[in-house]
Amino acid sequence: MAYSFPINRHYFRNYGSDIMQKIYSTTMINKGGRSGKSYSPNQSFKLNIEDPGSKNLGTNPEELFAAGYSACFNSALDYVKKKNEINVESVIKVRVSLYNHSDSLVPDVTLGVDIEGWIKDTSIIETQRMLEEAHQACPYSRAIRGNIPVTITAVEQI
Repeated sequence: MAYSFPINRHYFRNYGSDIMQKIYSTTMINKGGRSGKSYSPNQSFKLNIEDPGSKNLGTNPEELFAAGYSACFNSALDYVKKKNEINVESVIKVRVSLYNHSDSLVPDVTLGVDIEGWIKDTSIIETQRMLEEAHQACPYSRAIRGNIPVTITAVEQI
């Protein structure tokens, strides 16, 4: 039997409109936690999941979060560049770190995120400004805002 709990509407800001329209939804299933498998319901996407640092072939939740965040952030940056009439390549690197705050059997862990961004033929100052604007628009950034530390740094190359 599946249980559904009511959602506290406080967590869903409408960002200027009365109705938020869902434009996409996806589902993944995991068996075995960090030493298991994740897959889509139709089996079109399957991953071996391993603990960070494992020698076994697979990925981990932190790598997956970094991959999704970097793609999402770069897409948000594309909108910012378009608004500024800049049509050049950009590269985003996201490092997700896992921090343990205790020695207990049940770890007290948190994530930290470091984002580096580069925009071709664009000054560091202008790149930083656009990265900060992308951070306001990116759905991943909005989801974690105020929950985990995030640094954003313009760099000369990645």
